[in-house]
Formats: sequence, C-alpha cells, structure tokens
Amino acid sequence: MKTTGLTLGKFAPLHKGHQYIIETAIRETDHVIVVVYDAPEVTDIPLKVRASWIRSLYPKVEVIEGINGPAVTGDTPEIKKIQEDYISGLLNGRKITHFFSSEFYGDHMSKALGAVNREVDRSRTVVPVSGTLVREDVFLNKNYLSPVVYKDFIINVVFLGAPSTGKTTLARKLAEDYDTVWMPEYGREYWELHQEDRRLSLNQLTEIAEGHLLREDQQLYMANKYLFTDTNAITTYMFSLYYHNEVSGGLNLLAKQAEKRYDLFFLCDTDIPYEDTWDRSGDVQRSEFQIQIMEDLIVRNIPYILLSGSLAERVNKVKKVLKTFQKFPVL
Repeated sequence: MKTTGLTLGKFAPLHKGHQYIIETAIRETDHVIVVVYDAPEVTDIPLKVRASWIRSLYPKVEVIEGINGPAVTGDTPEIKKIQEDYISGLLNGRKITHFFSSEFYGDHMSKALGAVNREVDRSRTVVPVSGTLVREDVFLNKNYLSPVVYKDFIINVVFLGAPSTGKTTLARKLAEDYDTVWMPEYGREYWELHQEDRRLSLNQLTEIAEGHLLREDQQLYMANKYLFTDTNAITTYMFSLYYHNEVSGGLNLLAKQAEKRYDLFFLCDTDIPYEDTWDRSGDVQRSEFQIQIMEDLIVRNIPYILLSGSLAERVNKVKKVLKTFQKFPVL
C-alpha cells in the first residue's frame, strides 16, 4: 500500500528542525504533503515565500498553501476541532497514513486523520532550535537556516551606473558602516584575465553574469541584514549590446531574472570626476553608457533612486532609504 505522510506548520522561518521532520517523512513514506499556514500574526514573510522554500529544497514534496488558516492554537477540544476540520478540508478526502510532527498536536491530529502518529525529535535534542528562537535574532541563528531561507532575510542592494561613477567605493563604504559584506563586480576581474584586444565574446559575457551570480549567492549567506552589490547581469547585458549589438539567450535570461532579484536599485550619477584608467574607454563613453542604462531601467519598469554628489551625500541618501525600507511590507 502506498504511504502518504503529512506535516504542517507556519515555517516562520523554515529551520533545520523543520527540515529534519520533512526529511524523516521523505525517508519513511512514499509521498509527502506539507501544509504551510498563513501566519500574519507571527511573521510578515508572505505565505508564498515560505512555501517556496520547501518547494525549492524538496521538489518532490507536495506543498499546500493554507490560506486563511485558523490562527488559534492551544489544547482545548474546541481549538483541536477547528484545526482538525481545517486540515480535513484542505485534504478533501485524501488518505494520510502517517502524520509527522514534534508538537503535542501530533496525537489528536493523527487520530482525526486515522494516521500513525510519528513524533520526530519532540525533545529538540537532534536539532535544538525553534521558530521563536530564530525569530528573536535571525542573523545570530543563521546556522539553523538553509542558505535558500537565509537569503530572503537579506536586503540585497544593487548599485548600477556607467564606469567610474563610484559604485565600488560606495558599496565598500556601506558594507563597512553596516558591518556586513559587499559583492564586488566580477566582470572587472574576469575581463582583466580573459580580454583580448579589450574585448570579450558573447559566451564570455554570459560567463561573467553566471560567475557574478554564484559569488553573489555566497555573499548573501555571509551578509548581515544587507548585501551591497556592485553591478549585476543587467550591466553585463548592456555591455553585450554595446560591443556586439546582440545578447546571448543565457545572458538575456539572467538579466530578466535580475529585474526581480534585488530589493533596491540605486543609479550612481556621472557628476563625479572621471577616473581615466587603462581598462576604461573615456568620459564620452561614460556619458553615453549612463543614458543607455537609465533608458534600459525605464523600459524594464525598474524603480531606481539616483545618487548624486559626494560620497558622504550618497551614503547618507542610501542610509535614509534603508532606514524606512521594508523587504516585505505589511499588507
């Protein structure tokens, strides 16, 4: 007989204790269903984001988003009945053979479902963590979170602009001020190693965007609340158009994904002196490229904030924006 395991929770956030339960269910049953409760009273992280963590980490698991689920919790007969009826309604008659949990409700929920009550690490000895503990300080307790989860707590700030507009200096300075890490422009490093006659091929430009993304993901897990990123795949896309008048399919896809990847876009202005280094093509090109970047952002419908003035003025403007920014605005 095919076995079906069920577990449920708010997963606010999904931590390694939750993962231990899910992975136990995967090992012990043929099919696993995870119900993710909507929980606005506990977290401002949207239901879809929390469900996406499980879908990303466990592609074969069936995830059900529990919209408008009961917010009441407790051990009274009335509350138990509310919870049991809600889960029964979501399942719509589907047979559950094993109910997995590490909470008191495992007993009554498994009985209501006619399923085996499979308690997993209820004493929290295998994974000594709870959602409450993690919520108290996500960054201190990051070791209990998958990088897939942790990155959604980081505000990823990207700085765009033509060459010599102060992106690197600004990203480095803000990382220092906020005691976090920053993501250097991978394209410059790659260009210095691989350029021939100051040019790169279409495939090489795609490799830049891919390499930048890999390093950026690593930096996201190292970050403390903020990651300050120097350029992204959209910049590489613009360089490809400039030098080749075309873009590879892979780079075009990465640039499209970049439209939604970052929480804040800042465009660094050209009102600072041009630094004429050997790897740059001149102040005229800087002005032209800046206009093209601005137009591309508008076409992509990406809201951006222009940063002008001295380094101190730019830093202060970014800090003012960050002070009021909410990654997941309360609905």
